[in-house]
Amino acid sequence: MADRDFYGELGLGRGAPEADIKKAYRRLARELHPDRNPDDPKAEERFKAVAEAYGVLSDAKKKALYDEFGEVGLREGFDPDMFRRRAGAFAGAGGVDFSSFEDLFGAAGFGGAAGGDGFRVDIDEILRGTRQRGRTSRRGSDLEASVEVGFLDALHGSETEVHYSLPRSGREKKLKVRIPAGAKDGQKVRLRGQGSPGRAGAPAGDLLLVIRVPPDPNLWLEGDDLHLRLPVTPLEAHDGAKVPVSTPDGEVQVSIPEGAKSGAKLRLRRKGVARKGRARSDLIVHLEVALPEASGDEVRELLEKLEAHRQDDVRAAVPDLTPPES
Repeated sequence: MADRDFYGELGLGRGAPEADIKKAYRRLARELHPDRNPDDPKAEERFKAVAEAYGVLSDAKKKALYDEFGEVGLREGFDPDMFRRRAGAFAGAGGVDFSSFEDLFGAAGFGGAAGGDGFRVDIDEILRGTRQRGRTSRRGSDLEASVEVGFLDALHGSETEVHYSLPRSGREKKLKVRIPAGAKDGQKVRLRGQGSPGRAGAPAGDLLLVIRVPPDPNLWLEGDDLHLRLPVTPLEAHDGAKVPVSTPDGEVQVSIPEGAKSGAKLRLRRKGVARKGRARSDLIVHLEVALPEASGDEVRELLEKLEAHRQDDVRAAVPDLTPPES
């Protein structure tokens, strides 16, 4: 099975830098968010694929494994050092440069003899790590699972159910876990004793739970500060107004300054995210002047009258990208 192209899902070339990955993810997540595409299964499927791709490429360890080995490097129990040794030994025996997992194991027959030299590649051994011999007591291995929660559930804290499989036995486990308030995308929570069972009476390993928080089109975090997009009408922006804004502490009235423009920011002190042992962070409100969605001759006439009163050049601040003449 061919590797999925996680970079391609984000519209990027292989090896794109972290900043480009984050920017592309935010843009696509806003475009494909179910709230903007109700009853559109294709958009929902793309949204999930984009979120999965970002989950890999935003994690430095997973990204490095994917870049070097492809999707197989993300499989549970994958041992990169053993893979490199086996691949090197096989290439040395046959003089072949294997550039992918499929090349290596396709030639080796997934554990069968390669040609007549008796070289064998055991895929189970590579994915499991070194084989366990005898009945030596050994602590169970740590496992990793991910859980996706909505932005507001992560902001306020919530309880959710996690499903994951135990290796070798394939037994499904279900756990109810508490997502801490203020959890961020990529944050890990260690659940003691919920990993693989120990051997010969040894304790079980731990479960490392990776919290995934898909972007919200109207809410995001920068550092500890909470950011919110707030639409206002052209009249509210022109005259100034008091409008209600919901905060984690409840609704407050915010004063929109007269002549406000899209992109203007208002800082609400101590109305952001709760922080343990410290005061709440700030809430940054981003104003967006929203034109009416209605259309027709009457609306056009009103807009023409508004345009007739405009005295400024709306594009005066846009830079000229034309190169100077030599």
